[in-house]
Amino acid sequence: MTTLTLAHLYPREMNIYGDTGNVLVLRKRLQWRGLDADVIGVQVGDPLPADTDILLGGGGQDAAQGDIGQDFVSRGPELRAMADDGVVMLTICGSYQLLGHHFLTKDGRKIEGVGVLDVATTGSDQRLIGNNHIDTAWGRLVGFENHSGLTELGPGAQPLGRTVPGRGNNGQDQTEGAVRGNVFGTYLHGPVLAKSPQFADELLRRAFQRRGLSAELEPLDDSLALTAADVAIRRPR
Repeated sequence: MTTLTLAHLYPREMNIYGDTGNVLVLRKRLQWRGLDADVIGVQVGDPLPADTDILLGGGGQDAAQGDIGQDFVSRGPELRAMADDGVVMLTICGSYQLLGHHFLTKDGRKIEGVGVLDVATTGSDQRLIGNNHIDTAWGRLVGFENHSGLTELGPGAQPLGRTVPGRGNNGQDQTEGAVRGNVFGTYLHGPVLAKSPQFADELLRRAFQRRGLSAELEPLDDSLALTAADVAIRRPR
């Protein structure tokens, strides 16, 4: 049996709007195929698993982000090395922001990020909130955005997708999220993978490819997940 290692950053502090569900979705999609995953929660001070195949991080309230901020930044060299080595990463909201260069709060305090993604975020008085879906190279992703940070992409990052009804990275340019190699950041909560099964499989395929294994995944019946996505898309923001 092939087993992937999923490292889940700060499951206690960074799980707003059910982001832990992304971990459950990946593991379940492996199990449905007769595969499995070791899920390792990484708390403040814990080492990152050396054999991490997919690293996942969620969003949290401001206080929670403050609790893990210094620990996150201290992992910068290791996270940059993992990204350079092709480790698959999916980071949501607060984790997405910390994976960038910095977060400049609306009162002028600069919180350093780890610089894995070429993005920078500035706090604002405006909250971008509501149901959202975006068009990506891997189909439509469906989720819920809720953030006051406005994120701008540098030349080293590509947007994950384009917003359809939502506000995305900054409410101005219709970009949402960022991509660099196998690293993905997004503001889509939900959890996003529950209603975006094709994107969940894209992450798994990349993890297998990095290991040098076949990336062919047995098809699954995603009709229920796609129906849920269709219902969510029709909801008002």
